[in-house]
Amino acid sequence: MQLPRASRIVPIRSLGAGHRGRIATHLLALEPQDRYLRFGYAANDEQIRRYVDRLDFERDDIFGIFNRRLELIAVAHLAFLPHQPGDTPGAEFGVSVLAKARGRGYGARLFDRAVVHARNEGVELMFIHALSENTAMIRIARNAGATLERDGTETEAYLRLPPATLDSRVSEMVDEQVAQADYRLKVQAKNFLDFLAGVQEIRRGASEARGKGGR
Repeated sequence: MQLPRASRIVPIRSLGAGHRGRIATHLLALEPQDRYLRFGYAANDEQIRRYVDRLDFERDDIFGIFNRRLELIAVAHLAFLPHQPGDTPGAEFGVSVLAKARGRGYGARLFDRAVVHARNEGVELMFIHALSENTAMIRIARNAGATLERDGTETEAYLRLPPATLDSRVSEMVDEQVAQADYRLKVQAKNFLDFLAGVQEIRRGASEARGKGGR
């Protein structure tokens, strides 16, 4: 297995139930072809809303990347697979990236983040189930050193993960702290810009009122 790329360049934070609305907005913004590749079928709005409503934040982990406008531009779902004592613990990875945010390696960054978290949770096998035409997802799996098995229109990939280490645990902790700090800064910046926009709107209104009064 190849070592994950450093994720500190792209702040990736874990998402909770309070982000359910933002996750829905992200997925609903996906173009039809992107929905097809993400879910394996042409998911309509109602199906996406049901998927989001069923997200179990206690069982699984969701990660996201926010832009400066606090818009979720990329989201990953790490679903932990049920297993019996003696079974190999596994998890399945899925990701989506808005079209305007493509080409920046966000999918691969989210995969790296999910791998580190999965290791720290005792997962030994990471699975990716993708349509064979989903070249971006297959490239992520191949670059990570996963074993790929193609069966017609679908491709299964699995990656055996090494055990957690002190480095992997510290790395995840630092990454999450950086992402939380980055998010707080983005919230403050957005609030300030919204405030300025409101002031400018008031000034424009006052200026227009003076102009009308002088006629």
